[in-house]
Amino acid sequence: MYSSVAQLARVNPFSAPHFQLGQDSVTSRKCTNPQAQPTRHLAAAAVQDDEYSCAYGSAKFFALCGFGGIISCGTTHTAVVPLDLVKCRIQVDPKKYKSIFNGFSVTLKEDGVRGLAKGWAPTFIGYSMQGLCKFGFYEVFKVLYSNLLGEENTYLWRTSLYLAASASAEFFADIALAPMEAAKVRIQTQPGYANTLRQAAPKMYAEEGIWAFYKGVAPLWMRQIPYTMMKFACFERTVEALYKYVVPKPRSECSKGEQLIVTFVAGYIAGVFCAIVSHPADSVVSVLNKEKGSTAGEVLKKLGPKGVWKGLTARIIMIGTLTALQWFIYDSVKVYFRLPRPPPPEMPESLKKKLGLTE
Repeated sequence: MYSSVAQLARVNPFSAPHFQLGQDSVTSRKCTNPQAQPTRHLAAAAVQDDEYSCAYGSAKFFALCGFGGIISCGTTHTAVVPLDLVKCRIQVDPKKYKSIFNGFSVTLKEDGVRGLAKGWAPTFIGYSMQGLCKFGFYEVFKVLYSNLLGEENTYLWRTSLYLAASASAEFFADIALAPMEAAKVRIQTQPGYANTLRQAAPKMYAEEGIWAFYKGVAPLWMRQIPYTMMKFACFERTVEALYKYVVPKPRSECSKGEQLIVTFVAGYIAGVFCAIVSHPADSVVSVLNKEKGSTAGEVLKKLGPKGVWKGLTARIIMIGTLTALQWFIYDSVKVYFRLPRPPPPEMPESLKKKLGLTE
């Protein structure tokens, strides 16, 4: 049985370099820290310590994580509304808005400085709701799937766990986001249609009914689910790699400020990959919400292979910065409310014994 577990660990496509651990490294860690605590894993923070305001996986924990998602997503997306507006206009009218700088210039000439803030209200409301579901449900599903897998499989298949939990959370997050995203795109990309959410929402409902707010949910899933899977899985594994190979001391010895810096760096790296993975679907969503009666297939055919990549540079800058700030704010909220923040996962002792990594 032990040999089969060892074989599984080594052929696992999502395995980490931890399997290169040798007996010497384990022994040296015991010698240098004879009073070390037992290894913690994804569910190991379930024990409530005095330093925490609640137990890991409790209702209060999930609620505060959702609140952190509201703050991190709502504020950051609202802050980059001008860049998002220009990006959307490049996607739907590349002949008029030829580049980022040209897009800003044309917008300022036509609408003035106030024009750059178009769509801020649906952006704030929509992405606050999305953040609540994205971060809150991610923590819920991560605990749920971890409990189903068990301690050893949670470690072996942790990347798959991150991917599954984030995809599950984003499914619900996009349903919450879709109505406000549809209104935002109409305001930003159709001059003269509406200047505010209060003008856009009734007009959209009168023209197309409730479908106007949800016709973009499928393309949103196409864009956001791969984006979020990359955002969470890449972030989690980047944090793990930074503490293992870059940060010169263990996470437990880092100050809260130093830990937040690692969070920001890992978030930016994840954000760059997120932007690339999800950009074609983002282009389809922008055009789809602008054109009445169109379908995702028709828009994709119209844009073509090159058209779906229009505005990528602006989106990399926007999403990279957004993702880094979101993780930084989210982690800061956890620090402020004294929520459990489990360290990067380590191989359980039981698995080390099965793999012959301990005496």
